[in-house]
Amino acid sequence: MLTRDHLRHLTLLLTLTVVFGCGPSAETTPRVGEVVKGGDDRTGEYDAVDNWWKPAPDHGDVWGWGQVSGIAVDNPDRIIVGVWGDRDALNRERDGSSNYLVAVDRDGNITENWSQWDSLFNKPHQIYISPYDPERHIWVVERGLGMRDVNMQILKFTNDGSELVMQLVDPEHPRTRAEARANPNPGPYTYGDPSVMAFFPNGDFLLGDGYWNSRIIRYNARGEFLQEFGELGNGPGQFDLIHGLAIDRSHRIYVGDRSNDRIQVFTENGEFIEEWPDVSDPVGVFIDENESVWVVSARLNRIIKFNKEGELQYHLGAFGGTRGGFSGGLSRPHQMDVDQEGNLYIVSWDGGWMDKFVPKTDANPERLVGRPLILEH
Repeated sequence: MLTRDHLRHLTLLLTLTVVFGCGPSAETTPRVGEVVKGGDDRTGEYDAVDNWWKPAPDHGDVWGWGQVSGIAVDNPDRIIVGVWGDRDALNRERDGSSNYLVAVDRDGNITENWSQWDSLFNKPHQIYISPYDPERHIWVVERGLGMRDVNMQILKFTNDGSELVMQLVDPEHPRTRAEARANPNPGPYTYGDPSVMAFFPNGDFLLGDGYWNSRIIRYNARGEFLQEFGELGNGPGQFDLIHGLAIDRSHRIYVGDRSNDRIQVFTENGEFIEEWPDVSDPVGVFIDENESVWVVSARLNRIIKFNKEGELQYHLGAFGGTRGGFSGGLSRPHQMDVDQEGNLYIVSWDGGWMDKFVPKTDANPERLVGRPLILEH
């Protein structure tokens, strides 16, 4: 049994331990309710990697990257990037432009340049790898036109870029928005500035077509037309610039209806379910393994987390200037992806760069973007 004398001696021992530093120090043990000052949370639960995006070998004082538009992660040491060629400070394209599709390693070093396919590219808009494809083909949505009058088309390459295995195109596609919108019933491959894609486990895929044609087309794995839905407008099931596409575990389809500043949700067959209004400039929709719905907002220079019910959860990102302001700054972000290690990649269309974000060691997992959702077959 402890007596009063025992308790007095124990209290004195504890007091001496604290005073003379034999226990945890004040510097390493935060006090309850301690105020942490400074910081602006510009990159959220991530640290941006400094100077990660690098010039191409043939860039110099005049020519640099055009708009960095698309990103698809093959693995942490191979990230495929789509770029609008080489441009100067006035956004003029270099004659004989190249550097449209490149691969970089985990340190941002260019390891591949698919210059053998330069004749097919002018505006590689988005890049994809279907998570259900064991061969990991590389898909490119090409918006076309430009100095070489490239076709609007969907391109599927072998993973190493050695072979073009699918090309969906109508060479007689419209050349202007007015021409496209004058035709209310374009053919299944007569694109009007196509934009985005999403994939089903059985090999079917969706195309958002897109800037001029306000429709979503479904194809099978062989690229054969199955169905379409949508029309121009601002009512339920209508679109004005489709610029985001994702599929959840229930096969519901989420569409970034960019010019209408909203997300629309549909059944797998294209039947309207609901809209999430007042979502500014949604240019990308990414559903992660936790079924969090992340929306890329170009106007706000941020990515926004919603739950499947459309309730706002969190956001991160800040404007970083048009030619670089701070590490991790965004400039009209355009597409995002996450690698197998949890690193986040975001391309900035206006800035002409891509950022790599690494989770902080003490990051709140609820505020990190998970790996892409993979549906069950």
